[in-house]
Amino acid sequence: MYIQSDAPLDDPMSQQSFTSPANGAGSRPQANLELALIGNCTISALVDGRGSIVWCCMPRFDSTPVFDALLNSADGVPLDGAMTIELEDHVRTEQSYDPGTAIVRTRLWDSHGQGIELTDFAPRFVNRDRMFRPIQLVRRVRPLAGHPRVRFTVRPHGNWGTSPPTLTRGSHHLRFVMPECTLRLNTSVPLTYLIDSTWFTLHSAVSLMLGLDETLVGSVDETAREFEELTASHWAHWTRRLAVPLEWQDAVIRAAITLKLCQFEETGAIVAAMTTSVPEAPNSGRNWDYRYCWLRDAFFVVRALNSLSEVGTMENYLHWLYDVVRGAGGAHVQPLYGIGLERSLPESIITQASGYRGMGPVRVGNQAQEHFQHDVYGSVVLGAAQAFHDHRLFKRGDAADFAALEVMGEQAWLLHDQPDAGIWELRTRARVHTSSTLMCWAACDRLARIASVLRVNDRAVLWQSRAAVIKDAILQRAWNAERQSFVESLGGRDLDASVLLMAEVGFLPPNDPRFISTVQALERSLCDGPFMRRYEAPDDFGRPETAFNVCSFWRVDALARIGKREQAREAFEALLARRNAMGLLSEDLAPATGELWGNFPQTYSMVGIINGAVRLSADWESVV
Repeated sequence: MYIQSDAPLDDPMSQQSFTSPANGAGSRPQANLELALIGNCTISALVDGRGSIVWCCMPRFDSTPVFDALLNSADGVPLDGAMTIELEDHVRTEQSYDPGTAIVRTRLWDSHGQGIELTDFAPRFVNRDRMFRPIQLVRRVRPLAGHPRVRFTVRPHGNWGTSPPTLTRGSHHLRFVMPECTLRLNTSVPLTYLIDSTWFTLHSAVSLMLGLDETLVGSVDETAREFEELTASHWAHWTRRLAVPLEWQDAVIRAAITLKLCQFEETGAIVAAMTTSVPEAPNSGRNWDYRYCWLRDAFFVVRALNSLSEVGTMENYLHWLYDVVRGAGGAHVQPLYGIGLERSLPESIITQASGYRGMGPVRVGNQAQEHFQHDVYGSVVLGAAQAFHDHRLFKRGDAADFAALEVMGEQAWLLHDQPDAGIWELRTRARVHTSSTLMCWAACDRLARIASVLRVNDRAVLWQSRAAVIKDAILQRAWNAERQSFVESLGGRDLDASVLLMAEVGFLPPNDPRFISTVQALERSLCDGPFMRRYEAPDDFGRPETAFNVCSFWRVDALARIGKREQAREAFEALLARRNAMGLLSEDLAPATGELWGNFPQTYSMVGIINGAVRLSADWESVV
């Protein structure tokens, strides 16, 4: 069991302490989401509180994992499917990010005061005038005190464990040949000890560099050290350019780095989360694959980073987004695509994987690719709209881009009053969802504004008139007098947290009595203290058991907008307290225990941290 200390997250080591069986014997620790994310916008990995890499997909975020221990953890986190460093007689761990970076430092201590330090990262820095972000993980290990005895294991999986890798040995490297890829581990660890998982005394620093089967030129230790220095410098400069709010700066910076790491920079796509099939609630069956780009989620990511003046992520994303738009040819746009623009993402179950804590199924692919979710057209237009107004961009939106977006607007206008699967992707029920109609309104509204910027007055008038028609439909049909609230569907009566987005997209002024009444109704029906569920009506799997973190943040934003600022701050602080020790959030949490559930780290949730801090922070002018 992990026990978080009171140490601030970025001071100098945030601690997780626990008792460990001597010599690494006994049962393995239970899987949990006390995980740190490392990555470089090409690959990523999750490091647990003991310094084990328990999840990593190569060569892409959505590839078959090479380390999958997180989802084979019915009997605890196994050594197979992981990259571990064990300390003999281990009793205590300290772990933190280096401030303002994606570099994780883990310190392991034994009962005699002997210790080691692990430094984990994926290289990312500018080299020869372009970003160097190889398919590679780097791990540096050094003794801190005494004569610590350690054991290294590197046990990648092929095809979710059904295809053990073929191992070959070189002079200073190991090769793991698997169906998906061939990995090379360049290392200064004695290969005999590594192959046999032998306990030995760590006398001096060693390095491990795991990536594709490419020859390393130069010393392993020197290259690893240089890569760490350059990567630290890159992140420090990236963080320095953020326009952060005065308050909660560490939380915002960690959220911003995490969102950046969720962009597959080669194409610009932004994944919803780095994992698949971490259940939304214990044994719920709500296990989904989030390693794809939802246009809805990506819009919220670029909007949050834009609020910090980090527009590079948006610029890169727009390349991918316009390929989606133009590739659709005016026809149906899916709610999600693969990070390489793949349209077909068929859902299947990996039967050989036991799942997170044995709570299967483990799914690959996502059936939502087949859905009709009409809010997607608003997400496209909103995601691209800033490019027509922001003079800082290398490429501002132009007439050709506007023409492409108008095609999306035509779809929004055509479908705004038609049933769909909705924002929550219901699999067996279709309605005219308020949130979908709202985003169709947003598409028309923003197209009118863009047309005005481009001085295409007749198009501005057209889109304004269409937005007005959709707005009237929402006001007339989504308001339920009995519930004194906007409800989840036109003509319906059930409550749904997604209607809080009315303020976010500028549909109603926050002081509108109907919006205030809606906030109050949602609090009465959907909230457990500061934590908010998505909706009240049962879905395909019954009633939701856990709070959906982004809904809780939407409530914070709504409270601040309607003038309940102190209540909003209290709720925001309560949500921040539920982050894991590394400052990260998953999709869901259990209000009674505070335990995190759902895929991790969830971009929606990290967006909420940024939006809440920007909304609630005191002004810089108050201190300077």
